[in-house]
Amino acid sequence: MKAILPAAGFGTRLYPLTIDKPKALIEVNDKPIIEYILEKIENIVDEVFIVTNNKFFNDFDKWFKKLNYSKPIKLLNDNTNTNEERLGSLGDINFVIEKEKINDDILIINTDNLFTFDIKEMHNEFLKRKESVISLYDVGSLEIAKMMGSADIENEKVVYFKEKPENPKTSLSSIGIYMYTRDICKMFKEYLRNNSPDKTGEFLEWLYLRKNVYTYEFKGKWFDIGTLESLNKAKAELR
Repeated sequence: MKAILPAAGFGTRLYPLTIDKPKALIEVNDKPIIEYILEKIENIVDEVFIVTNNKFFNDFDKWFKKLNYSKPIKLLNDNTNTNEERLGSLGDINFVIEKEKINDDILIINTDNLFTFDIKEMHNEFLKRKESVISLYDVGSLEIAKMMGSADIENEKVVYFKEKPENPKTSLSSIGIYMYTRDICKMFKEYLRNNSPDKTGEFLEWLYLRKNVYTYEFKGKWFDIGTLESLNKAKAELR
């Protein structure tokens, strides 16, 4: 399994903190967010691809040169310089797949994620089913679920998915951890012909109608580092 970590956003919701620093390299208790993610996936992937933009490529390169990690990591530059010309999360994922000619099972994790739970059990579920599996997490309220991706499931299989629904049926939400079978790799390009490249959840809206997608619900602490409030909460609770 290959890991793709999209880190090419410009973090506008966290300004001024991210004007000159990429969100994935913001430190939470003396460790960059992306290192927490790398620790969680080290034993289930054989290679990692991190895609960033031209503005922050040197920042990632300096961090990368000091990193000690047991699996091969490749840092890629999508050559964008502003928020207006960004490729979008899905555009960057497809950029990595095509540039590196990836034809393998893939793990995608949004790099504004911080969590305390172990993802090995999700990986075991993926191996058992031999089908794509996405993560779900109970965010605690329907109001929060409105801002996320909401799934309706039957026997742990996605039967409906909507990014930022007006009326979510439950508070179970997608938190940006996806395990896709190798046949999905070529489907990103197909999706991007006629759809938005921005949100990974919108790809799921399209995918579950074409392929089986199963779910795995996590328990533990999870933080979406999208605002200064959530960043400070993560620092306090993970201290």
